[in-house]
Amino acid sequence: MREEEVHYDIAVIGGGLAGTCAAIAAARLGRRVALVNNRPVLGGNASSEVRVWVCGATAHGVHRWARETGIMGELYTENQFRNPEGNPYYWDQVVLDAVLAEPNIDLYLNTDVREVDASGPDDAREVHSCTGWMMGSERRITFHAQQFLDCTGDGLLGHLAGARYRIGREARAEFDEPWAPEEGDEALLGSTILFHTKDMGHPVKFVPPAYARDLTTTPILRNRVLRTGDNGCDYWWIEWGGELDTVHDNERIRDELQAVIMGIWDHIKNSGEFPDAANLTLEWVGSLPGKREYRRFLGDYVLTQQDILEQRQFADRIAFGGWSVDLHPVQGMYADEPGARQRYADGVFHIPLRSLYSANVTNLLFAGRNISATHIAFGATRVMATCATIGEAAGTAAALCVAESLSPRDLATKRPELVRRALLRQDASVIGLADDDPDNLARTARVSAAGHLARLAAEPTVEAPGEPYPLTRDLALLLPADPALDTVDLLVHGAADGAERELTVELWGTGRPENAVPVDRLRTTTVTVPADGPHWVTARFDHRPQTPENVVVIVRAEPDTALVLVPERTDGVLALRSRVEGDAAVDHDIPEEDGQLVLEWQARGLRRRTFAFRASPETAAFRPERAVGGFQRAYGGPQMWVSEPSADADWLRLEWDHEQRLTEARVVFDDDVDEYLNNLHRHRTPFEVMPELVRDYRLQSRAADGTWHTLLTVTGNRRRHRVHPLTAADGGPVRTDALRLVVDATHGARRAHVIAFKAYGA
Repeated sequence: MREEEVHYDIAVIGGGLAGTCAAIAAARLGRRVALVNNRPVLGGNASSEVRVWVCGATAHGVHRWARETGIMGELYTENQFRNPEGNPYYWDQVVLDAVLAEPNIDLYLNTDVREVDASGPDDAREVHSCTGWMMGSERRITFHAQQFLDCTGDGLLGHLAGARYRIGREARAEFDEPWAPEEGDEALLGSTILFHTKDMGHPVKFVPPAYARDLTTTPILRNRVLRTGDNGCDYWWIEWGGELDTVHDNERIRDELQAVIMGIWDHIKNSGEFPDAANLTLEWVGSLPGKREYRRFLGDYVLTQQDILEQRQFADRIAFGGWSVDLHPVQGMYADEPGARQRYADGVFHIPLRSLYSANVTNLLFAGRNISATHIAFGATRVMATCATIGEAAGTAAALCVAESLSPRDLATKRPELVRRALLRQDASVIGLADDDPDNLARTARVSAAGHLARLAAEPTVEAPGEPYPLTRDLALLLPADPALDTVDLLVHGAADGAERELTVELWGTGRPENAVPVDRLRTTTVTVPADGPHWVTARFDHRPQTPENVVVIVRAEPDTALVLVPERTDGVLALRSRVEGDAAVDHDIPEEDGQLVLEWQARGLRRRTFAFRASPETAAFRPERAVGGFQRAYGGPQMWVSEPSADADWLRLEWDHEQRLTEARVVFDDDVDEYLNNLHRHRTPFEVMPELVRDYRLQSRAADGTWHTLLTVTGNRRRHRVHPLTAADGGPVRTDALRLVVDATHGARRAHVIAFKAYGA
C-alpha cells in the first residue's frame, strides 16, 4: 500500500455534476483543485452507470427562458453538438473533457474518501484534511486543503467532519410548510435503478431469473403503467427505500429494485399483454441505485417550501432553479397513491449563498442535493442541473475564500459583492442581478451599433404564410413593453357565416420580472373582426410602465375565429395558449394540481412560432446599451442587443473619452435559453447549435488615426460565453479608445444577438 499526501487550495469530494462544476469554477479562478470521485466516471446519477436525465430549471419545458448558463450550460450545449442521439457514453466524455481542459484540476477517480481530520469546538470546527482509498491502485491518499467542498450527495465528508445535518422530514410547525407532515420523521425519497431496451429485429425470448419479482403479488400492476416504448427515466417510478436508510440499506434496496425490473420485463415479455415486445431485449440494466435523498446539511439559512413557491429574491442569491416541489410517497413503487406530487412556482426560484456552507464547520461548503434546505424545499433543488449551478457557485465561493483569506460565512455576510460579480463575470446561472463590476470598463463606455431591431412584429410572408390557429381557447403573446405598448395589431380570421365577431383582448402584467405568465390584469378592450379574412385588427392599450417590463396580451376564446400562427421565432416574444381539458400533462404518470399558472398557460408546442402581430410604438428592448452593464438573462425584457440586418456588417462598439489599456474582452452570445435541452434527449430539439448563436466574428480596436485593426477572428463558434485575452504587438495591453465586435455570421438567425460585451484593463 502506498501512503501519499497532497496539498491543494481546494478539495472537492464528489464528482457528480455539482462537484464537477464546483471544481471547474474554482480552477478557472486560478485555484489548485483536487476533484475526488469514488466512481470510475464523472457525472454521478447522470453518468452512464446510472443514466438519469439531467433536468433543471426548464422543468421539461414548463418554464420560459430558464435553461442554465455557466458551466452547466456549456455541458448542455456541447453535448447537444457532439451527442445529438443522446448516447450516455458520449455524455460521459463531454463531462470528462470539461474537467481535463482545466490545468488547475487534478482528477482522482475510484477514490473513496472515508476519513476526515477535523478539530475545534462543535460550533467552530475546521477540516484539515481528508483521506481516500484509490480502489484498484492500493493508494491511500490524504488531501490537505484550505477549503473543502462536500459534493458527495450523501454528505459523508461533512458528517465525518462534524457538520450538523438532518435526515428525513421536518414537522410542519418548524417552518410552517404546508406540505410537511404534522410530526417529523426519517422518511426519505427512495432510490431508483433504470433499464434500457433494444429492438433486435427478430423475436427474442426472456427467461426470468429466480429472483424476479412476481408483479401480481405487488400493487404495481394496478397503480403504475407499463409501456413497451418506455426506457430509462420513463421508469423513474421504479423507486424504493424511503422507509429504510438509503445509505446503510443500499444493497438491500439494489436487490429489490433489480428484482422488480426483472419482474417488469418478465411481465412485458411473457404475459401476452405486449405482443409488440416480441423483438425487444434488455440492452442495459443499472447496477447502482440512483439515490435521491440522505443527509441535508445545516447552513446559516435553511431554504423552505415558501422560498421556492413564493420565489423569494435573496440578496445573496447565487443560483436559480425551476423544478417543481417534487415529492414521492415513502413506499415508492409499492404505494397506492401516484408516484409523485408536484407543485410549480410561477417562474424560477432563487437559492442563497448562506445555504451552501456549514453553520458550524468554518471551511466546509457543500453543493448538490445535500444543501441546507428542508425536505420539502429539497424536492425542488435536488435535480442535477440545479445541483450543477449550485456547484459552480460553491466552487466560486471557495476560490474567493482562498484568494481573500475569508471564511465562507465572512464572504457571504461581509463581501457578497465578490461572489455576485464573479458569477456574473463567468455568465453563471443567476437572474435579476445587474453587472456592477467596477473592473468592467464597458460600463463607462458609450455604446453604439450599426443598427438595432426596433420594430416588434411577426407577419406572414410568401415563404411563411402562416396558418389559422382557432380561438377555441384563450391565446396570448408575451412581449416587451419598452418604453411603452400603445397598440397591438392582430391578424384574425373572421367567421365564415358572414357575421362580425367581437374579440375581448386584455393586457396583463407578469407580477415578477423573471416570470412569463399573466398575473395582474392591466387593461381590457374589444375589437371588431369582420367576417372571413384574415384581417388586421387593432387593440389599444396606451400602456406606459415606469420601467421596462414584459406584458401578456390575451385574446379570449371566440367561436369561429382564429389567429394566424407564423412559423418563426420572434425575438423577445412568446406565444402562449391556455390549457384545456385533454391537453397532455408534463408527465403522463403524475396528476397535476390546479392553480399552477405555468401549467395553465403553455408555451410547449408553440415555441419558435408566433401569432401574427404588429406592436407600436417602436421598441427600445434591443438597443445596444442592453449589452452593457445590464442583466445577462431575460428579466423584465429580453436584455440583449439584436441587430437590424443591413448591407454592412453588424457591429457593436464601445467608445471611451480617453485611451484604455485593455487586457481582456468577454462576449456573451444568445444560445436561446428558452430551448429545452436534456443530456439523453428526452426531448429532441432539431438544432445541434442554436440558430441565434453567433458563429463568426471579429474583435477590433481603433487606432489613433481612426482605422480599425482586427485583434482576433473567430470562425465556427458554438459557445455562448467567450473569453478573449487582448495583447498588443509588443506583448502588452491593447491601447485604444474604442473596441468593436463585428458579427460576420450566425448559425442561422437573420439577426445578430449579443447579450453582453465586456472589457477589462490592466
